Formats: sequence, C-alpha cells, structure tokens
Amino acid sequence: MASPGGQGGALSTRGGVGSRRMKWALELSVGNTRTRSDRQGGQGDVVYPIGYSEKPVPDTSIQETDKNLVEKRCWDVALGPLKQIPMNLFIMYMSGNTISIFPIMMVCMMAWRPIQALMSMSATFKLLESSSQQWLQGLVYLVGNLLGSALAIYKCQSMGLLPTHSSDWLAFIDPPQRMEIMGGGMIL
Repeated sequence: MASPGGQGGALSTRGGVGSRRMKWALELSVGNTRTRSDRQGGQGDVVYPIGYSEKPVPDTSIQETDKNLVEKRCWDVALGPLKQIPMNLFIMYMSGNTISIFPIMMVCMMAWRPIQALMSMSATFKLLESSSQQWLQGLVYLVGNLLGSALAIYKCQSMGLLPTHSSDWLAFIDPPQRMEIMGGGMIL
C-alpha cells in the first residue's frame, strides 16, 4: 500500500497490523518503557528528544555581547551632553535676545543642566568604571558639559546680562551709547 505522497513507509512495530510509519514521523517512545516510579526514583534509561544534550554548553558569545553592551552604554552616557548641544543651539536661536521671561528661563535651564551634571561627576564616573575606556569617556563627558556651560554664558552675553563693559563695574563711567534704537508698535 502506498503512502499519500506516493512514497512507501516502513511498517511500524506499534499500532497494530497494517499501520504504516511515514518517512517524516519520529518514534520518540521506542525503548522508553519507564514507569512513573522509575522517573521519581531516577532509575531507568532516559530517551531525550533530538538535539537535547545533558551537559551544558558554555556560551561565550553572551559574555562578549555583555562587554559590548556595557561599552556602548558607557559611550552613550559620555556623549549625552554633546548630543544636547544642537538642541540648545536651536533653543537659543528661537528664544531671541530680548529680556523676557521665556529667554531667561531657557538660559537658566541651559546653565543649570551642565552645572548639575558637573556636580554629580562622581556618580557618573561610577557608571563608567566597568568600561575599558573610562578616562576617555570621562573626558568627553566633561568637555560636553563645559561646552554646554559656554553656550549658556554666550547667550547671557548676547542678551546683555553679563557685565562686560567698564561702566558695569564703575559708577563714574558712562555706559556706551546705542547707535540705533528700534521699536515696534504704533505712534500716537
């Protein structure tokens, strides 16, 4: 008798007379005649499924991947302040140079974030301890925060908030005269 695919199969020893075993069928219970008490007592032969091995296979790729992930995470921490600089430049451009509440708040946030990060440098270095390039990453982190502080100071200077003229320090010197004054609105 032919199988459904037109290929003959071998007769099975189980299942009675006339039952056929297909090429793709696997008999996993052959030779496994254990009872429940044998399984609990740890006696008897054990037939494992195909591909199963009793001894653990050491996987070194996980340890290698973990090291790569730690390095990547440490570089993400170190490059964080440098990634904020383009956003800060855009905020500086959008807030303008006028002295009002919105630009003042933006300048305060731009100045406070790097100062806060520099004050918590020891906690950041603890995160970077597991990296092999700890000192380079720490230096990149420090430079990024110093650049953020420099941007905040530049913004304060462009708004006229820093005392950069001698008249800001000395009462007897007249402040510099403006060459041009612009104003908006309607003239009444």
